[in-house]
Amino acid sequence: MNFTINKKNYSNKNVLIIAEIGTSHSGDSVKARELVDAAVESGADCVKTQIVYADEIIHPRTGFVPLPGGDTPLYEVFKKLERPPEFFAGIKEYAESKGVLFLATPFGPRSAGCLKSLSPDAVKIASPELNYAQLLQTVSGWGLPALLSSGVSTLADIETALSFFDKEKVCLLHCVTAYPAPETDYNLTLIKTLGAVFGVSAGISDHSMDACLVPLLSVASGACVVEKHFCLSRNDAGLDDPIALPAAGFAKMSAAIRLAEKQSPAAIIQELERQHSAQKVSRILGDGVKRLAASESQNYMRTNRSIHALRDIRAGEILSAGNCGILRTEKTLRPGMPPFMLEKIIDCPAQRNIPSGEGVRFEDIVCLKKSDEP
Repeated sequence: MNFTINKKNYSNKNVLIIAEIGTSHSGDSVKARELVDAAVESGADCVKTQIVYADEIIHPRTGFVPLPGGDTPLYEVFKKLERPPEFFAGIKEYAESKGVLFLATPFGPRSAGCLKSLSPDAVKIASPELNYAQLLQTVSGWGLPALLSSGVSTLADIETALSFFDKEKVCLLHCVTAYPAPETDYNLTLIKTLGAVFGVSAGISDHSMDACLVPLLSVASGACVVEKHFCLSRNDAGLDDPIALPAAGFAKMSAAIRLAEKQSPAAIIQELERQHSAQKVSRILGDGVKRLAASESQNYMRTNRSIHALRDIRAGEILSAGNCGILRTEKTLRPGMPPFMLEKIIDCPAQRNIPSGEGVRFEDIVCLKKSDEP
């Protein structure tokens, strides 16, 4: 299937190449423009950023999170990256003045509101938010084309997420949620499988280090979108810069994709086998069976969203939107119930003390609200 934005159709014969600048701008509008310029010159069709507000992503007690640049006090870093809507409006205006699409990822109600105010042409949901039912319901109501990353997710998670959207407007991006992700974990035959099983267009969000290997095999597997992290230098201070492609590498990837668009899948695979070995290419293509990749399996239900105590909750205290929220768990806190349960536990009393930041679990609740009688 093709994926359409602004009446332009994308397929593996006309791939949408996304430069994910993420937070590499470090909150600096000048650097953001430099990133846009470099991405455009490197062949990107689209520049994507992230609208970060710390309190709707993780809890202050999350602590240090292992990232490509080392263990990071992520809550504090996110706080420093917070910017008003005008900052992102500036990136959008500048990107569009350069003839490329603007894309952004929201992480919760505040960032979603910010993004909507920018009148975007499409929306991107990151892998950890694929189970964030409330966010999916909000953005699906905009009626925009949507790209959904499917890292650290099961088939059931993907099916539930897609149920919120018009499938004709969705591109499902196969992804491995590891930084960096080993090429041999990608199982790229899944691109074709996921598209066929769910009846959506499909692509890749690539966290591997090689400029061309996963992107080109993705095109051979039918990808209509290739997203890759982009930076000015891998030595810069951006959260993802150590695993991102600098301009030269991104330009190499873009040129290779444009050549691959004119080739058959067999020709692409044959050339990569010549460069890397048939055995390695076969391992990257995989068997097309959806499973958590080895490099991301430990992240399941930790990178994803669950219900957490926003502050200390005492036994007997009534759960509310003021003391419970939907956050990423990460490594030090315990996971809670899935996001769709939040409305069911509001107004229920806590059975025991729940420390600030910890996941709210079934056994922490005295009773769940009964469904309305028919």
